[in-house]
Amino acid sequence: MPTPPTHAFTFTRKQSASNKTPRQINRNLVFNLIRTRQPISRADLARVSGLQRSTISLIVEDLIRERWVLEGSTGRLPRGRRPTFLELNHQRAVIALDIHPSQTTVAVTDLGGRIVAQNIVALPDDPNKAITPIVAAIRKLIANHADKAFDGVGISLPGRADPELRKPIFAPNLNWPVQSIKSRIHRATGLRVEIDNVANACALSEVWFGDSDGLQDIVVVNVSEGIGTGIFSNGRLLRGANGMAGEFGHVEMEHDGHPCGCGGRGCWETLASNRAGLRYYREISGNGAPPSFAALVKMAQADDKNATRALEKMSCYLGRGLRMIASALAPSEIVIVGDITSAWHLFGPKIEAELKQNAFSKAPKLRPSFEGNTARLRSAVALVMNQGLN
Repeated sequence: MPTPPTHAFTFTRKQSASNKTPRQINRNLVFNLIRTRQPISRADLARVSGLQRSTISLIVEDLIRERWVLEGSTGRLPRGRRPTFLELNHQRAVIALDIHPSQTTVAVTDLGGRIVAQNIVALPDDPNKAITPIVAAIRKLIANHADKAFDGVGISLPGRADPELRKPIFAPNLNWPVQSIKSRIHRATGLRVEIDNVANACALSEVWFGDSDGLQDIVVVNVSEGIGTGIFSNGRLLRGANGMAGEFGHVEMEHDGHPCGCGGRGCWETLASNRAGLRYYREISGNGAPPSFAALVKMAQADDKNATRALEKMSCYLGRGLRMIASALAPSEIVIVGDITSAWHLFGPKIEAELKQNAFSKAPKLRPSFEGNTARLRSAVALVMNQGLN
């Protein structure tokens, strides 16, 4: 199947589009307004964006010609020309991969971030065989959705690398050869493959799908088997040397604490990650841990006292680490991604109280990702389509 033409979009949902703004920014603004308000007419696009109708017409025709956008139904007005409504071309799609140490979720998403289909792939014990079932699952999804034109494959990875994977990655919680996943998937599908740290991907996703306007400095903290942070500042991701910016999860917080996958001890993620929450439950209850962190959260929601105490302890350490981020970076907003957000009403206040304790200045706004548990999958759209933000 031919791959449609690709363009880099830089989406900032509330970005101004004055006469001095480059044409590309106007195009991105119009596309994003169609995505968030579809179906929408050209007249309404001009009214909402503040752009001239002639500018809107030129951009819309461009997007239609490249099949990003389609014309749909017509509206009815008391008099005058009947408007034609615009919407995204839902036949264009992205393959999304959310990689974890023991399993990978493979999904089809449309340009609006809607998850069309998904499969969970259990990874074999032999780490050298981990990529083969992932590739097979991708090819099966593509075959099952042959009516769609795939723009690429987006992969959120619990590790660090330069965007082209030219250098070894830092992924202490994975024990299989992820360096080769990009080339393996490209050879198997012929699609462009974009890969990034999950926290970076979720930061882009917050600008694309969330409530952040892309103009403010935000930090996205992904709480999973480990802890990763994505930093979005001055309209772009902060990567640092070798793509290693944001590894707050491996800052030592407890001398001679629990060993960490990075080789250190007492790192923040040994105290505030999902694995730490499960460990706290074992220590408090004297019993074996639940089968997953999601199960532990459900136990707390069902008023299990030991589960609640374990997650409160984890939340305390999570908030302390966020205080470190707030002091170091002074972001406008910190967004939390992960299973803990499903019980935010129980543990969010504890996390926020720790964040604000002994703060040097006004604490940043703290909130869970509005995308919930789909944040990591939907971030693949931002990786594939939103290259201009990198």
